[in-house]
Amino acid sequence: MPATTRKLASYLFAGILLITTASLPMLANAGAYEKEYVGTPSGGEMIFDAVLVRPLMLVGTVIGTVVFVVTLPFSALGGNVEEAADKLVVEPATYTFVRPLGEI
Repeated sequence: MPATTRKLASYLFAGILLITTASLPMLANAGAYEKEYVGTPSGGEMIFDAVLVRPLMLVGTVIGTVVFVVTLPFSALGGNVEEAADKLVVEPATYTFVRPLGEI
């Protein structure tokens, strides 16, 4: 390897190392921000959830239940009734009725 290529590679490695080291404090602060603010939804997020997201998810739960009932014979033949029930009924219902208000 020529000397100029080695020198260029060492500068590149040093630059990557410098950028990585300099970004570590920012990453640590990002984690603290997430822990502090993600767990406490604002009033606007709660209103958005109650007025728009929950009714849409309720409609999605009803549609998922209808699709599950219609496809139940095929799911039974395929042996995946439990998976179909989880994906089409349980997950939308849990997202609609169980999660805390404002946590989207």
